[in-house]
Amino acid sequence: MKVLVTGADGMLGYDLVTAATEMRHQVVGLSHDDLDVTDPARVERVITRERPGAVINCAAWTDVDGAEENEREASVVNAQGAGFIADAANKVDAKVLYPSTDYVFDGTNGPYGESDDPAPINAYGRTKLAGERATSLVNGRSFIVRTSWLFGPHGGNFVETMLRLGEGGGPVVVVHDQVGCPTYTGHLAVALLRLIDSASYGIHHMAGEGSCSWYEFAMEIFRQAEVVTRVMASTSDMMERPAKRPANSVLVTRRSGPILLPPWQRGLSDYLSRREQGEREAPRRRSSASKRQPVLDHWPERVRRDIEGEGDEAESGPAEGEGQDAA
Repeated sequence: MKVLVTGADGMLGYDLVTAATEMRHQVVGLSHDDLDVTDPARVERVITRERPGAVINCAAWTDVDGAEENEREASVVNAQGAGFIADAANKVDAKVLYPSTDYVFDGTNGPYGESDDPAPINAYGRTKLAGERATSLVNGRSFIVRTSWLFGPHGGNFVETMLRLGEGGGPVVVVHDQVGCPTYTGHLAVALLRLIDSASYGIHHMAGEGSCSWYEFAMEIFRQAEVVTRVMASTSDMMERPAKRPANSVLVTRRSGPILLPPWQRGLSDYLSRREQGEREAPRRRSSASKRQPVLDHWPERVRRDIEGEGDEAESGPAEGEGQDAA
């Protein structure tokens, strides 16, 4: 299948392009410089020219606190841009997948399944929910995939922040009253590519199996990375962030035969291994004039085998009447 990925220079988009290439898809990866999703004429022109079988729209405003102060600008990307992408895909009879977020929920009644009513408590969540609705409204062959707490090698993330602070000697202060599902983009990318090969349109929840608080996540990062530092628990109120975060935004799936991701601890382990391999390969890459893919990118085969062993929804028919950084 020909797969077009917007936001291909972002954390999830980068891993999608890498995984799709490894899985022998024909891939068109477009960065923001290649395609501004807020320009409807440009969007239609590019998608009409490429005529993909599926579009995965990873272009997004992902700065949660920044969205609180710039909701209109965030909405132009996350909602209007999503609608432009979905409409253009529909015109060439292409499927569209829109990654969304656990922040569409208020966090008072988690864990949340696909049919639970969203009620975002911050601007970022509102703009992503609007993007979900814009996507599904204009394209009947749409997948809305809510995920959470993403980390991957091609962009800033919580794991890198913790390692930087921990290796600096600490102490590291982390909130303990927000619970969610850490999700490795390498695992999520393979699962999304399985999903677009199906006809299971509608809302899906895909996140690392299990849940934890940010504090527990930090402790596991330091344990696996063998970094010794002092970690102190804090509350959300003490951190004084512009945007409120849901207290319990744990995502679960209530679909029959869903595509399941490995446990979040496994995601962290795979990420740290990939990170270490990339560091070992860095000197050789810097000294080479070639543009070959770095060795750290050749990971999906084992991950794909693991995910393909979980559930069978990718081979099933249409979803059961559903029809929704994360991203």
